[in-house]
Amino acid sequence: MSWKTEVDELNQRRENARKLGGQKGIDYQHKLGKYTVRERVEKLLDDGTYRELGMISGKAEYDADGNFVDSTASNAIIGRGKVDGRRVVVSADDFTIRGGSSEATISDKWVYAERYANEMQMPLVRLVDTAGGSVKLLEQTGSTKIPGYPTWPVMQLMGTVPVVGVALGSCAGLGAIKVSASHFSVMVKETSQVFAAGPPVVKAALREDVDKNELGGWKVQAGDGGAVNNVAENEDDAIEQVQRFLSYLPTNVYSVPERKPSDDDPERAEEKLLTVIPRNRRHVYKVRDILDMVLDKGSMFEIGRFNGPSTVCCLARLDGYTVGVMANDPMRSGGAMTRSSAIKVEKFVDLCDTFHIPIVNFTDQPGVMPGVAAENAGTIGAVMKCLGAIEQSQTPWVSIIMRRAFGLAGGMHGRKRSVNLRFAWPSAYWGSIPLEGGIWAAHRKELEAADDPEERLAELEQHYTQFTSPFRTAEKFSVIDIIDPRETRSILCDWVEEAYEVTKTQVGEVRRTMRP
Repeated sequence: MSWKTEVDELNQRRENARKLGGQKGIDYQHKLGKYTVRERVEKLLDDGTYRELGMISGKAEYDADGNFVDSTASNAIIGRGKVDGRRVVVSADDFTIRGGSSEATISDKWVYAERYANEMQMPLVRLVDTAGGSVKLLEQTGSTKIPGYPTWPVMQLMGTVPVVGVALGSCAGLGAIKVSASHFSVMVKETSQVFAAGPPVVKAALREDVDKNELGGWKVQAGDGGAVNNVAENEDDAIEQVQRFLSYLPTNVYSVPERKPSDDDPERAEEKLLTVIPRNRRHVYKVRDILDMVLDKGSMFEIGRFNGPSTVCCLARLDGYTVGVMANDPMRSGGAMTRSSAIKVEKFVDLCDTFHIPIVNFTDQPGVMPGVAAENAGTIGAVMKCLGAIEQSQTPWVSIIMRRAFGLAGGMHGRKRSVNLRFAWPSAYWGSIPLEGGIWAAHRKELEAADDPEERLAELEQHYTQFTSPFRTAEKFSVIDIIDPRETRSILCDWVEEAYEVTKTQVGEVRRTMRP
């Protein structure tokens, strides 16, 4: 009456699954400097919390009498566990079995993991290491298929739970989608690539000979390609970044991020803030130093550093509360809004708005990047999409105007509707157009006819500068307040508590129209 025979078979199947694709494949994975799929899952999750789903799915062999002989596991591993005590769903590719091919697996399995995350409202982490499809499978299946997975809730997930994509090898086709269709993505230097199709397909289609890194390495996809947010030095670094990103996010859109204990005094006032902005308007400064002085110490987690570098985007904390932070970097393109920085800001605002994370914008914006190259790149179109994201956002927002706010991009320091809360430092100045270019545009004939154009230009700059004082704007209440830069942290720590009080009443899915 015992079921021991069946349980023995179950245990054998489980043991086969733990062996992955065999020792040869495991050794090759390690030789490449990569962990195996199960090692990756163990490093990601809290000890002892992993519960696997579908462990024995795969391909089995039977004898003539139908008795079990051997089995090879599916190359998709799924399950659930905890990261820092919070439940998450994990979907991971096993490269040791048929190169992790997305078509050489049971697609229902990894799709089920994503459906589970969506319906159970749990964050999803994809550990992607897949070679994509293979024509060799045509002989086995005897037919082809129309691309697509009808039951895969890839876009629904983006509006309900945090989704993370980690590129841990060559991620082609579906693998590239799994990495990039996420709220946060990271790839490992040199050992991972992301592309629509790999070098052999590119060579056949376009007669181009390229290597994997040239085609889809980190310099391409984490740069202005923008398909991937961050770069990791190794797999340990990538996993640590995933864990840290999730620590700033709520479990789903029906909750708010957890406040973390902080021993950083909300009233801390850094004396260096009084001198950090140069009086010479042509001089630059390190904006990340300003963020370090205002935000909770050690709390900055930058997203997309190599993409759209004229704008810094990061998750951070104020008095323990999660905030989304943006800041213009005058050391890169003068801080101007480029096509890539506009796309970066659009995505970041959507991330914060989806998960009810208040936004702080440290503004020093000279305007939209001008020039032939910028126009040919479609900068204006990208800026308008970014404007749509800002104006359609609902999350609380505050702007600290540190220096410049000019033109269309300058006006995008915050939402024009709602309370449009903004403070300015005494170093701030703004307008429709910067003085330097505006004077040439308005007085071109006079300057060209002057005996000393440079001297006359200096005189005109001195004349117009008197009207640019932020105090004149504050007199008309067109800016809420001019503040001592040293007061910034105190003001923001007070504001963020109010922001979370209102945010708690507005949780839920965010509805948006198409971007303009």
